[in-house]
Amino acid sequence: MATADDNDLTFYPAYCFKASPTHFTWVKMAAIDVLKLKRRAGYDHSPQPQFPYPRPPPPNRKLTPHPQTDQSTYFYKNHPIQHISILGLITARTELARRTILTMDDSSGATIEIVVLKATSPPNPSSSHNPNPNHNHISSTTHLPLDITALHPGTLTQIKATISTFRSTNQLNVERVFAVRDTNAEMRFVDQRSRTLVDVLCVPWVVGAGEMERLRVEAEEEEERVVEEQERLRRRQKRKLEREERDWRRIMRDWEREREREREREREVEGG
Repeated sequence: MATADDNDLTFYPAYCFKASPTHFTWVKMAAIDVLKLKRRAGYDHSPQPQFPYPRPPPPNRKLTPHPQTDQSTYFYKNHPIQHISILGLITARTELARRTILTMDDSSGATIEIVVLKATSPPNPSSSHNPNPNHNHISSTTHLPLDITALHPGTLTQIKATISTFRSTNQLNVERVFAVRDTNAEMRFVDQRSRTLVDVLCVPWVVGAGEMERLRVEAEEEEERVVEEQERLRRRQKRKLEREERDWRRIMRDWEREREREREREREVEGG
C-alpha cells in the first residue's frame, strides 16, 4: 500500500516506479533542485544502482509495500528520480588520486559538485570503447571510458549522471558527457528543464487504485518468472555438475583399468 507524509504527498511502492514519468529517464534539472532531492526510508537498502534499467528482484523475496530499491533513488516531492541531465559552466576542476571533481554553475542560484571516477588500472588500448588510451576516466556505473579532457573551467557542457550524497550534500556521478554546440542548444535545454519542473516535478505524482493493483500483479508475476528462471538455472547447473562427476568417475575407472593392464604386462615381462 502507499504511504503519505506530513505534506500530504503519497509515496507509492517501488513496483509502481515503472509508471513514473521520472524514474527511468534522464530528468533535466537545475543544480539548485538537485540539491533538494532527498532519500526516503524504505527505498534505500540495496547497494546496487538500477542503471540503465531495473534489475530483477532477489529470489524468494515477498513483495512489500516498499520493496528494496537502490541507494540512487531520490525524490523530488514524491517523484522517484535516479538519473539527472544537467547543463552548465565548469567553474573548477580538482584532480584527486581516484577521481576528478568538477564544479558546475548553471545559473540556477547554486553550484554542484560532479564526480568523475578514474580507472584503477590502465584502460585496454585494444578496446573499441577506448579510442584514446590516455583517457583514464570512466563512467560510475558502466565503467566505460570517458573523455573529459576538454572539461576545464570556462567550458559549457551537458552531463548525464547518477546521484549520491557526500557529507549530507547531493553530488552527481558522471555517466555521459556532451559538448554544447551553441547558445541555441543551451536555451533549448533551459526551456525543457523549466517545462519539466513546472509540468512534472511540481505536480505530485498520482497513481490510481486500479493502475496500482495492475502494477502489483505485474510485479508479482515478474518475481515469479525470475524465481522460476533461477530454479531452472539451478537445475541446469546441478545436471551439469552431475554429468561432470559421472565423467570424472568414468575417467578414473578407465585410468585404473589402464594401470592394471600396465601392471599385468610388467608382471608378464618379469615372469618371462
